[in-house]
Amino acid sequence: MAAADALTHQARAAPRRRFELSETAFAYLLNVPAILTVLLLVAYPIVDAFWLSLHRYNLRRPDAYAFVGLQNYVDVITSDQFLPSLGVTLLFTFWSTVGVLVLALIMALVANEQIPQRPIVRALILLPWAMSGVVTALMWKWIFNPNAGALNGMLFSLGLISSYRSWLMSPDTSYLAVVTANVWNTLPFSALVLLSGLQAIPGELYDAAKVDRASIWARFRHVTLPWLSQPILIVLIVQALGGIRIFDIIYLLTGGGPGHQTTTLGFAAYTTSFISTDIGHGNAWSYTVAILTLVIAIFYMKLLYGRGDIRS
Repeated sequence: MAAADALTHQARAAPRRRFELSETAFAYLLNVPAILTVLLLVAYPIVDAFWLSLHRYNLRRPDAYAFVGLQNYVDVITSDQFLPSLGVTLLFTFWSTVGVLVLALIMALVANEQIPQRPIVRALILLPWAMSGVVTALMWKWIFNPNAGALNGMLFSLGLISSYRSWLMSPDTSYLAVVTANVWNTLPFSALVLLSGLQAIPGELYDAAKVDRASIWARFRHVTLPWLSQPILIVLIVQALGGIRIFDIIYLLTGGGPGHQTTTLGFAAYTTSFISTDIGHGNAWSYTVAILTLVIAIFYMKLLYGRGDIRS
């Protein structure tokens, strides 16, 4: 009994070992739910879409399901729709990027000046950014309405047109209308990026340029633009990637028409998958867009990180 009591007392007196995690392990443990969510909602659909792109799979003919390897990609690249859609995508991306860059730079320069009510001006610049692409498309669809649109009413009252025009259904203007809506929707973010770059320029550089009697153009060319090189590259990256992946504005404004006038690669992927119900070729279209996006992203990232910073 005495020996048993001694062992019991010793067991009670012995300190209990607690399971302890290092800070790094604890941080990883906290991230497990987020990682699992990303794997479930992002990684799995990506892998599954690629797997389906390697199969002949049409919802109207489920019995014809078969593995075809890269044949779907060959069919996409050699199809009559690929080159026109690629051309529309690249031109849309180019003109949207140019329009956004020029207008964003002008807006950033204006917002950076010591003007009355500058906070209100900056808030108005950011207003379109608060609207989703769907809301933007619906707003511009009303503006371009051939019967009661604001654009037709304004131009007709000014005597610039003799009759109302169908801007979205005309081959001559549908492309420009889609680009205009996209520029308006993506302009605020680019202006904000350039404005932050302008505010990072030391005022002493402008003071020194004024002492040297440099003109406004000379100050802009030799001071402002070099210091904005990296913000401009960021704008180019964001606009290029967004232009390639554009879908919502085109879907709601023109539906890819008239004809295939505004059919981009992304919209072709949509029509193939959900209109023609050809899931195999539709996913091949989608991955073609993803590959093009990746190539352009790598190109711009090399430009961004491969050039020296003028501020150093």
